[in-house]
Amino acid sequence: MKPSHPITPTPAQEQAALAWLSLLHDQPSTGDQLTFSQWLRADPAHAEAYARAQVLWELSEGPARTLADEEAVALQGFLQAMERPRRSSLRRWSAALAMAACLLLMVSLGSGWQPQRWIDDLGADYVSAPGEIRTVTLADQTQVTLDADSAIAVDFGQGQRRVQLIRGAGFFNVSHTGDPFVVAAEQGEARVLGTQFEVRLQPHGAQVTVLSGRVGVIADLDRQQQILTAGQQVAYADGKAEKLHAVDSEAQLAWRQGWLTYYKTTLADVVADLRRYYPGRIVVLNDALAARRVSGSFPSKDPQAVLNSLQGVLGFEQHRVLGSLIILR
Repeated sequence: MKPSHPITPTPAQEQAALAWLSLLHDQPSTGDQLTFSQWLRADPAHAEAYARAQVLWELSEGPARTLADEEAVALQGFLQAMERPRRSSLRRWSAALAMAACLLLMVSLGSGWQPQRWIDDLGADYVSAPGEIRTVTLADQTQVTLDADSAIAVDFGQGQRRVQLIRGAGFFNVSHTGDPFVVAAEQGEARVLGTQFEVRLQPHGAQVTVLSGRVGVIADLDRQQQILTAGQQVAYADGKAEKLHAVDSEAQLAWRQGWLTYYKTTLADVVADLRRYYPGRIVVLNDALAARRVSGSFPSKDPQAVLNSLQGVLGFEQHRVLGSLIILR
């Protein structure tokens, strides 16, 4: 007899179903198969949870493999950094993720499961959490406002003030002491004496935006310096700088007041920003959707509201899984 009300698995049951899906794709033993059958029959919610896990895998197999590979590399680096190599278990762990993580690595193992962030934070002096905008004052009275999910390392000495941008973005209000102030990011750096500017990491490089003053940007140590003044921006990657151009720097830097502003920006880039403010995962499965352009200003403190607004304009579907993973397609 069928139940009179819909069966809704608990998050724990959904996590267990994903674990079983992983195991069954990894050459399970006869004993594993028997135990799985017993688990599946023990509760109707188990069967429903497993069916949902299978559907999710079908939707996201390709992105799941990519993400699993990325997380496996990050985890290996974290274990090496902590001097706890576990290579044999890592190989099995990675193979299992590739078949069943379904973009749920962080969600299914807890919101703290982000090995790459742990690696970054080991070498950082100041860190902001996802969703947190944090302002810190350095020893020279320079103020640094960290965008959400950002990290910097500070090295003052030998006549130079040097900051390494490890993750995310930082807005620098530099005090004038006479010593050079350098912000290094990827293969380049920004050099100033007294000014206000932002350095932001990008997928394959970094971007510098000047609010006031003058900043010299070098794409790598062997290339010529470009001088930026107020309202100018330049990006660089792989040792090469793009041509600097004028921007509305106040709008570009509105994240400090809790606003994200875009003009003909791809949805993929908007989602990349929202991820810094969202405690779980946001994934775009459709390449054509990811390439759609977005313009407008949105409150950074409510990523779900931003997605709802964009959904009304772009017409995509949203699927929430385990409470913290949002899939757009």
